[in-house]
Amino acid sequence: MDIAYQNPAATNATFTQWLQSLPCAFDTEAQGVLQHAWEMAHAVYGAGERNTGMTYCMHGRAVAGLLAGMSPDRDILIAGLLHGLPHLQAFERRQLAGEFGTAVAELIDGAAKIDALSRLDPKREGQVEALRKMLLAMARDIRVVFIALAVRLVDLRHPGQLSATALRHMARQTLDLYTPLANRLGIGEFKWALQDLSLRILEPDSYHRIAQLLAARRTEREDEIEMLRRRMAAALHAAGIQAEILGRPKHIYSIWSKMQQKGLDFDGLFDIRAFRVLVDTVTQCYEALTVIHELWTPLTAEYTDYIAAPKANNYRSLHTVVRGPDGRNLEVQLRTHEMHEQAELGVSAHWRYKEGGRHDASFDAKVAWLRELLHWAQTEAGEYDPIERHRTELFEDRVYVLTPQGDVIDLPRGATPLDFAYHIHTQIGHHCRGARVNDKMVALTHQLETGDRVAVLTANNAAPSRDWLNPELGYLAGSRARARVRAWFRSRDFDRNVADGRTQLERELRRHGGERTLRMEELARHADFATLNEFLAAIGRGEFTATQIAHLLCRQQPRPRIETAAEPATRHGTTGSRASRQVIIDGVDNLVTRLAGCCQPDTKDAIIGYITRHDGIAVHRSDCANVRRLDPEARARLIRAAWATTA
Repeated sequence: MDIAYQNPAATNATFTQWLQSLPCAFDTEAQGVLQHAWEMAHAVYGAGERNTGMTYCMHGRAVAGLLAGMSPDRDILIAGLLHGLPHLQAFERRQLAGEFGTAVAELIDGAAKIDALSRLDPKREGQVEALRKMLLAMARDIRVVFIALAVRLVDLRHPGQLSATALRHMARQTLDLYTPLANRLGIGEFKWALQDLSLRILEPDSYHRIAQLLAARRTEREDEIEMLRRRMAAALHAAGIQAEILGRPKHIYSIWSKMQQKGLDFDGLFDIRAFRVLVDTVTQCYEALTVIHELWTPLTAEYTDYIAAPKANNYRSLHTVVRGPDGRNLEVQLRTHEMHEQAELGVSAHWRYKEGGRHDASFDAKVAWLRELLHWAQTEAGEYDPIERHRTELFEDRVYVLTPQGDVIDLPRGATPLDFAYHIHTQIGHHCRGARVNDKMVALTHQLETGDRVAVLTANNAAPSRDWLNPELGYLAGSRARARVRAWFRSRDFDRNVADGRTQLERELRRHGGERTLRMEELARHADFATLNEFLAAIGRGEFTATQIAHLLCRQQPRPRIETAAEPATRHGTTGSRASRQVIIDGVDNLVTRLAGCCQPDTKDAIIGYITRHDGIAVHRSDCANVRRLDPEARARLIRAAWATTA
C-alpha cells in the first residue's frame, strides 16, 4: 500500500494525468468507467468546497488515490471520487446504481452514514468501543471502512480553514475511533499516518521534539533499517537459518506513546528501531536469537521469553534488545510464522494487547476472521471479492442503535423498540406505549437495524401486556427483557393472577375444542403444579404461556381408565359380592378392592391388582388390554392377586 501517494495539486489536472499518477493500472474498460466517474464528479462538484476549504474535486481525487494504493479495485475508486455527493444532497442512489452498479451506490451510501456517525461525541466509558463496533457492523461491505479511513486521512493532511478547537476534536476522535479500526483490520499504514497527524495537532511540542531527536527524515531512517536488516539476514543465512525479517523505523506517535506509558525520556527507549524475525520452528527461534546476540551485544535486562511463558492472550514471541553497530539500541522480536499469524490475524487478538480494554471474545473472533479475509484478498486474489461474498455474515447476530443523546446500544438481532426500552431502564420498558425510529412512528414489533436512532414514548398509566411474552407476536427478542416482563406480572396480586389465568385457560380450552374432557385440575397435575390455583397464577403471571398450554393439551391422549370399577369397593370378608370376598392380594385378605369395569374379571380368570391413588386396589384380568398398555412407571404399581376359592 502506498500511503505516501498524493494526487496532483493542480485543480486543472486532466483525467489522464490523474490516472497516470495512481500506483496501479487499469484495463481499457475500467479506464472508461473511471473517466465517466471523473467527469460526473467535476460536473456535480463544480468549485464547491468542504468545510476545510479544500474543493470537493481535489478531496475526491486524494481519497481515490489513497484507496488505489490498497488495491486496483475499480468500484472503491469510483466511490472515492464520488463520496462527496451526499454532502451536497446530490446522491441519487438509483441513478448511480444504474450507471456504476449497485456496489458503488452502497459504498457511497455507507461512507455517508459512517461520516454522520463519526460526528457523535461519546463521553461515557464504553461508548467509544460501542461506536467502533457499530461502525464495523454498519459497514456491510468492509470497503466502506476503508473509504472512511481515507477521508479522515485526507482531512488531517489538509485541515485548511478548520478552527483550532474543531481540529483538536477531529484529532482526538481519530485516535479514539479511526486508528483502532485501522489497527484491527490490519491496515497499519493508515493507522500510523493517522496517529502521527493527530499527535502533531494535539501535542505539537512533543511531536516536533521527537521528530528532531530522530535526526533524520523518514526515508533516511528507512534506509538505515534496510542496511541493518540485510546484515542480520546475512548472519542468519550463514548459520543455515531461513528467515523472513521485517523491519521499520518506529513512528513518532508510537515513540511518544511508549514514553508516556513507561514514564521514560527518549534516551531511555530501547525500541526506536525494531525488527521481527520469522522462522519455521520454535528451535529456530532460539537458534536465531543466539546468532543475533553474537552479531550485536544484547542488553540482558531487556530479554523476555514469551514462548516459554506466553501472555494471557496467548501471544508468543522472543523479545530482545541489542546494541547496534552505531551504538544505538534496536529491538528484535523472534517468532515462528504460525505465531506471527496468530498474533496478527488470530483470535488471540494482538490488537487487544496494543489497545487494552475489556475482552469481547465473540466480536474479537469476527474481526479476526475479517482480517483473514483481508489478508487473503490482498495476497492471493488482489481484490475484495471474498469480502463481498461474506459481507452480510460477520455481524448478523447483533444490532447497534442510538439513543436520542447519541449513545450506542448493543442489542440482539431482531430486537424491537421494547427491547431497547428495557435495556435503557426497566421502568421505561414497563411504561412504554410507543416508539419513534429515525423520527418516524413505528409499531412496538418493528425490528431495529444497525444505525437506527430510537426514541421511546412512555405514559404513567401504561403497563406491560401479556402479548409481549408471546414469541409468535414478536414484541421481544431478548431474554433479558422477557424476564423483566415476567417479573412484573409475578409481582402482581396472587388472586388477580389466578383470575386472569383462569380466563386465559378457559379461552385456550375453547380454542382447542369443547370436546376436551380433561378438567383444569388434571391439567394442573400434568403440568406438575401442586394445586390448580398455583397453575392458574403461573398462567396469569405469564410464566406458563398459551403455547405451553397448547402443547400440554396436545400431549394429553386418552389414558387407560384402569381405576374404574363395576362394583363398589369393599373390605374383604365383610360385605360386597361373592367374587370380591374371595380376592387375596399378595397373600393378604381383608384389603379394600374393586373389580375393574374395563375387563370385568371372573373367578375363572387369572387376575392382577393395581394400586390406585385414592380408591384402594383395582382387580383386573391378567390379560387386560389396559394393563398391557401401562407405561413402566405405572407398571410398578401392579401387585399379585388371586381368587381365594373357585366356588
